[in-house]
Amino acid sequence: MTRVQEATLSASHEGNDALVKARAGTGKSIAFLLPAIETVLKASISSTVKRVPPIYVLILCPTRELASQISAEANVLLKHHNGIGVQTLVGGTRFKVDQRRLESDPCQIIIATPGRLLDHIENKSGISLRLMGLHMLILDEADYLLNLGFRKDMEKIVDCLPRKRQSLLFSATLPKEVRRISQLVLKREHVYIDTVGLGCLDTHAKVKQFYLVAPHDQHLEIVHHLLKSHISQVLDYKVIVFCATAMMTSLMSALLREMKMNVKEIHTKKSPLYCTRISNEFKESKGLILITSDVSARGMNYPDVTLVIQVGIPSDRGQYIHRLGRTGRQGKEGEGLLLLAPWEQYFLDEIKDLPLEKFHLPHMDSIVKAKIGESMGKIDVSVKEAAYHAWLGYYNSISAIGRDKTSLVEFANQFSASIGLQKPPSLYRKTAVKMGLKGIPGIQIRK
Repeated sequence: MTRVQEATLSASHEGNDALVKARAGTGKSIAFLLPAIETVLKASISSTVKRVPPIYVLILCPTRELASQISAEANVLLKHHNGIGVQTLVGGTRFKVDQRRLESDPCQIIIATPGRLLDHIENKSGISLRLMGLHMLILDEADYLLNLGFRKDMEKIVDCLPRKRQSLLFSATLPKEVRRISQLVLKREHVYIDTVGLGCLDTHAKVKQFYLVAPHDQHLEIVHHLLKSHISQVLDYKVIVFCATAMMTSLMSALLREMKMNVKEIHTKKSPLYCTRISNEFKESKGLILITSDVSARGMNYPDVTLVIQVGIPSDRGQYIHRLGRTGRQGKEGEGLLLLAPWEQYFLDEIKDLPLEKFHLPHMDSIVKAKIGESMGKIDVSVKEAAYHAWLGYYNSISAIGRDKTSLVEFANQFSASIGLQKPPSLYRKTAVKMGLKGIPGIQIRK
C-alpha cells in the first residue's frame, strides 16, 4: 500500500472521520474507494428491504473528468460484487437521462459534482430521500472544489445529509477555506492524516523541473522544438501540454496537427463523451501528445507521462503543482517545463522553493519557423480570434497582470501577432466595459 492508503484505511476501518492531506498520484482514490465499498457491503448485510433504495456512499469531486475516472476505478474494484452499483451525476449530461438512470439502475454509490447533485436535490427528483440512508460522505480535491466556487453548494448538500455518518475529506493543500469546510463536514474528533509532511516539497523529487523565459512570438516554435527533441530521445514518449484556456488548447492542437504531430486535445468546449474517449485513449497509449486545458490538471491518472509542458502562467502555485503531478506518478521519473513570457517571470517567486532549473533557449531552425507560419496560416481566423479573446479574459482575471489594463492590452496584442493575426480582434462594447478595457489604447470596439 502507499502511505495515504495505509493511513486512511486504518482510520476509516476504526470508524473515524479523517482530514487527509495527500499529493496527486499517491493512490488516494483506492484509499477512499475501498472503505466506500466496505461500507456498502456492511450496510447491505444489516439493512432490511426498504421501499426507497438508499444511497450509502456519496463522493463529491470538482470535475466530470475526475468523476468519470473515479467511477471507472470503482467498477474495477467491484468486478466480483454484482449487487453494488455506481453512478455519476455530472454537468454536460441531460437531467432527464440522469433521472431515468437513477430510477432504472440500482446504485448504492453516487459520484457527483456539487452543482449537478444540487440540481437533483432542488428538483425533488427523489434523491433527497435516498440520501437520508447515507453512511459515508467523501470529498475529493476539496481545495479545488472550493477554488471553483462550490462552497455554498456543498453547504446546501451537507444540510440534506444525515448527521450520523462517516466522512473523509481529501485535499492536496489546506488553506483556510478547506479547514472551514472540514469543520462543517467532519466530526470534531476527526483524525488528521498528513502524507506530505512538514517541510516536504509539494512536488515529486523524481520530477526534473525547468523554466524557460522567451518572447511570445517564439512560444509556438519552442513548444514544437521541445516536443521534437523529446520524441527523438524517448522511445515510449507520452507528453501533456497545458494551455491557459480552452481556445488556446484548440489552436495549439490545430497547429501541431498541421505540423504532422500525433496530438489529441481535451478542453471544456468538447463534449463529455469525446473527452472521456480521448482520456481513455491517452491512458492506454504511448507515442502520443495530449494538448489540454486545466480539466486534466487534477485527479487524472495518466500512467507513464514522460514530459509536462506548461505554456504561460498557471492560475496559482497549486495549479502549477497539480499540472506537474501528471508525471512522476507511482514512483516513476518525469520531467516538467514551464514556458513564460518575460512579463510573466514574477510567477517564479511563487515557486522559488521548488527545485527549478533554468532551461537555456534552444537554437531555432529558420525552416521550421517558416513551416509554423505556413501552418498557422491554414488555421481558420475564427479559431485565432477566439484564442485572443480567451487569452485576454484569462489574464485580465489574474490580479497581478489584469490590474494594469494598459500593459495587459500591450501583452495581448503581442500574443495576437504571435498567432498570425494581422491586427487584434475587436471586442463587443459590453465585454470591454465589463473587463474594464473600454478606452484603453489598443482595444478595438465592434461597431
